[in-house]
Amino acid sequence: MIEYWPARSRPSSTNGRVRIALPALEPQQVIVVANRQPVSHDYGPDGSIVVKHAHSGVVHVVEPLIAARSGVWVAQGTGAADRAVVDSRDGLQVPLGNPAYRLRRVWLNEEEQQGFYEGFANEALWPLCHRAYVKPVFRARDYQSYRTVNRRFVEAVCAEATTSSPIVLVQDYHFALAPRLIREHLRRSTIAAFWHIPWPHWRDLEICPWRRELLEGLLGSDLIGFQTSSDCSEFARSAERFLAASVNYREGIIQYGRRRVMVRHYPASIEWPSPWEKTTAPAEVCKREILQALGLPSHVQLGVSVDRLDYTKGLEEKFAAIECLLERFSELRDSFAFVQLAQPTRGRLPAYRDLRSRVGAAVNRINLRFGSERHKPVIMLEADHEPKDVFRYLRAANVCFVASLQDGMNLVCKEFVSAHNDDRGVLVLSAFAGAARELEHALLVNPWDVDATASVLAQALRMHPREQRHRMRRMRNIVARRSAHRWAEQIIYDVRSHATHESVPTASRVEPVSSRQHVKVIRFTGRRSDARS
Repeated sequence: MIEYWPARSRPSSTNGRVRIALPALEPQQVIVVANRQPVSHDYGPDGSIVVKHAHSGVVHVVEPLIAARSGVWVAQGTGAADRAVVDSRDGLQVPLGNPAYRLRRVWLNEEEQQGFYEGFANEALWPLCHRAYVKPVFRARDYQSYRTVNRRFVEAVCAEATTSSPIVLVQDYHFALAPRLIREHLRRSTIAAFWHIPWPHWRDLEICPWRRELLEGLLGSDLIGFQTSSDCSEFARSAERFLAASVNYREGIIQYGRRRVMVRHYPASIEWPSPWEKTTAPAEVCKREILQALGLPSHVQLGVSVDRLDYTKGLEEKFAAIECLLERFSELRDSFAFVQLAQPTRGRLPAYRDLRSRVGAAVNRINLRFGSERHKPVIMLEADHEPKDVFRYLRAANVCFVASLQDGMNLVCKEFVSAHNDDRGVLVLSAFAGAARELEHALLVNPWDVDATASVLAQALRMHPREQRHRMRRMRNIVARRSAHRWAEQIIYDVRSHATHESVPTASRVEPVSSRQHVKVIRFTGRRSDARS
């Protein structure tokens, strides 16, 4: 198999693979378009301005790149004090005191926020793309807001462009229309769109009234990236089905009109080493302090999860498995505690309000059944947790439990691996998270199978330290080699190579993802298939 490496980041070993050193490309302005901003500004109790750092997958994978390139991040301004700190062009240099890049804020009114974000993005596209059995809601007025906001962000990109040919990285399902709109205004720009969530099967996409507009918008890109090879295949089949596009499955190219668009698989990752690595206490200290702060006995084993309060994260299934664990393994009732760090999200949408209520009821039921005055087996901490605090909890955990019903990637599991420089701890990971394709030394579970998941949790809590080290070292090796920096640089290299018609060697056939692979450029199958039919 052939792998591609920028010349400045060659691996020390190729494990028998053919190594092709890619020449470094000349610097070029990089502009990121994302709904979520990396930092927001709010007012503290005393009226002072407080900086809050976002804890999201998009921020984790994109911020290292934009900082390294001194680029521009275009995002929605959502903080109460966001307007108070921007310049006359609605931007500012971040981070404060050590500026690395420019943050350009875009303002939405309440009606636009409702239609664009809560409506079309999260009541239509989000459930459409996730098999979580929540019905998508399609409203014409929501799509109108979605289109209006996409144009607003494109105007900001054009205003921030210092050249007629910037590299524009469009992030996620909020901006499916943006690549084509950018192309209309900045014809010489190089555009890569990355879809962070799963792409739906074409039969699911068929119910969307604006499926053609979404596909045509994304195909304004030079390159479209997805988390997994199966997502690439699903997108290609959608373009073939609804646009009659010509698809070269072997080479990963979609021909639509005069455009030849690359489609590639780039598993997203995290910054390595973590920025909190050196400032966080060792695992045993973190655990002792956290147990003390939570009023838990010092002998308990600690399980931790970090999730948004979202129905795709399998929170109800997770607590059902924990309840089953405590039913079947009575010896764990006084020696195990589980902490759920829960981030509030989309609280005005009925599906999310109902989920929050059901999850709260499940936590109360488990604690009533198995808790005591001295020990609550489940603790849910609902807040916008700072990244450094999340890292501390993950470092303290004996077990991290990710129960996603479907996830594009899920970076929490990679953060857990990053946090454990002691080579201890066990990752229990849903097979339906994109990260399961890389982290094969985790204990993989089907979160719908409650009894089997409970058995795996018991296995994790009883695992010998020698096996923990074996599994953790291999996962740490994988995450270290596939950092967010390499993820982003590979996308930039590929999109520029494609846009400028540089010759990039191709493999005759692409192998499945292996734990031994480094940075990967994966063609999506080499043949047509329909694994989800």
